[in-house]
Amino acid sequence: MHMFCYQCQETGEGKGCTHTGECGKSEEVANLQDLLIYALKGIGILNDALFNTGAAIDRKIGMFVCHALFTTVTNTNFDPDRLHGVIARALAIKREMRARQADLLKRHRDSSSTKDKALPEDEYVVWDSTDRAEIVKKAYAVGVLSTTNEDIRSLREMITYALKGMAAYTYHANILGYFDDAIVAFIYRALTAVSREHTLGELVTLALEAGRINIDAMALLDKANNETFGQSTVSKVPLGVREHPGILISGHDLKDIADLLTQTDGTGVDVYTHSEMIAAHYYPKLKKFSHLAGNYGNAWWNQEEDFVKFNGPIVVTSNCITPVHPSYAGRIFTTGPAAYPGVRHIQRDENERIDFSDVIALAKRLPPPTQIDAQTFTGGFGWRQLAEAAPKIIDLVRAGKIKRFVVMAGCDGRDRSRIYYHEVAERLPVDSIILTAGCAKYPFMTLSLGEIDGIPRIIDAGQCNDCYSLVKIALLLMEGFSAKSINDLPISFDISWYDQKAVAVLLSLLHLGVAGLRLGPTLPGFLSPKIRTMLVEKFALRPIGTSEADVKAMMAGR
Repeated sequence: MHMFCYQCQETGEGKGCTHTGECGKSEEVANLQDLLIYALKGIGILNDALFNTGAAIDRKIGMFVCHALFTTVTNTNFDPDRLHGVIARALAIKREMRARQADLLKRHRDSSSTKDKALPEDEYVVWDSTDRAEIVKKAYAVGVLSTTNEDIRSLREMITYALKGMAAYTYHANILGYFDDAIVAFIYRALTAVSREHTLGELVTLALEAGRINIDAMALLDKANNETFGQSTVSKVPLGVREHPGILISGHDLKDIADLLTQTDGTGVDVYTHSEMIAAHYYPKLKKFSHLAGNYGNAWWNQEEDFVKFNGPIVVTSNCITPVHPSYAGRIFTTGPAAYPGVRHIQRDENERIDFSDVIALAKRLPPPTQIDAQTFTGGFGWRQLAEAAPKIIDLVRAGKIKRFVVMAGCDGRDRSRIYYHEVAERLPVDSIILTAGCAKYPFMTLSLGEIDGIPRIIDAGQCNDCYSLVKIALLLMEGFSAKSINDLPISFDISWYDQKAVAVLLSLLHLGVAGLRLGPTLPGFLSPKIRTMLVEKFALRPIGTSEADVKAMMAGR
């Protein structure tokens, strides 16, 4: 077996990709990502030991670790050369830390009666190389299957995947100048923990703690976005096109679209959002730009069709990028953690700013986009807006006009069975409300489901990180109804997942005690039979069924 990866929903046969990733990543890339995680564990161990001696968090190192973890998220970095660069930086940081802190760590070790292994002699800390051939060889030896016990492996990987999602949210906040040292301290502690021997019970506890900390990470990004770009507001987003040349920006990074809008102002070039970047239309300081023209295309997985028809340049800011088709290979760019072989990567400067001048120049030479839709979509229902509407919503529930809220948030994907979510939306009765965030909305976002006394039946909070708004809404409803648990509310969770950010959100929901959550289109391949049974017994986690049966059950509170 040359590689093994089962971190995303598409994993081969629901068990694991062993030759080439279903996402398109090569064996070499998969193994280099495993080695990067291995190196980050060494940094985590060193920093956790230092933090326990009272040392302060080094934010530059913390930001690098979050960026590096983000690099390993599915559909983010397919470029082995860039991964070698990130690994080299990780090893250099580890080397610098060991040299700088050797005496301090030695004193701490000598004074510890437990002789804590999270110190310089640890293999994760000690291993180092500058030889590319040796690095590649090591990458084949430190993969997922190096943990032989499948149940321990299942929990270690689930925690690691949650860290990747948490790090992605934290990274987006960091480049806006927002930090929470406690989040980074947890990431270090968790990286240390998944490198150590623990019981299943201890790892379950850590996984639920990761869910709690992920809420803090989403809250940090929510604060960063709303303070930087203005409080998100309910907005109508056009899905059609204009007659000017355009630039299509995909991914999740609002800092990048802010730079792009500023630099294209007055140039005659329009800017269109793609997939989860649709959320840019909800922020006043972004939508004030008249050349923010609309949202173009479908979810991330439809890039080959959308990018071809767009005609102009495409910028993928973070994730998700799919294998690049030759028809648009000469007009696609990446930024941040995203990378693809042969695709030009635009680096941020020391102020985290990106110079898009070459992209803009290319746009002026290319034709306008081909129209593929002409509707509008209404979104931007952040928790602050819904907090204002909460009294009305509660009155509608008490009056029997709203019978059920169904949370259909998370990720979209290529799996054909995801038509289920479109069917559920169509089948839900007129006295139900869909709460959504992320690209999970794309299967049903253009359905005309109407309103309930002015409350839209599809309430979109924004990107996947805006699942924080859905959590806040649930907590507001708990307060309004004096409920002791989320499970006492008329809310059902029918979650669509794909990558590791969704894993982090899933653990956040389990941390909050949500029971009876449906997850689809398949349960994660990284759950061993024993861990799957444990989640079913403890949280009543269940796979999706048929849309007809699930709608009937959810409306009945099951």
